Amino acid sequence: MLIVQYIVFGLFFLMELCALAAFSYWGFHMNRGWLINSLLGLGTPLLVAIFWGTFIAPKASIPVSIPLRIILQTIIFALAVAALYFSDKSKLAIIFGVVVLIEMILMYTIEE
Repeated sequence: MLIVQYIVFGLFFLMELCALAAFSYWGFHMNRGWLINSLLGLGTPLLVAIFWGTFIAPKASIPVSIPLRIILQTIIFALAVAALYFSDKSKLAIIFGVVVLIEMILMYTIEE
């Protein structure tokens, strides 16, 4: 059971990285000029990472309760799915959304 738990935690970490990549891809493909694209492509994932580290991460500086953490994670992942969708990557957005849904269910049923 411990191996399964580590696999689920590892996949969850990979999902976090994929969400940051989705925000970056969205930002760089906004067609607003190279300066705005660069700011969005670098700034958005940076702000999301700071937010995640502050409130959601296991060693967050301002930890929140588990129900609120689930809500915040769902919001971040839903925004990442939306970023992929609006970057004309709808199939990838659907796949990522399904993986997020399954992984979050596994994460919070195994953790208990």
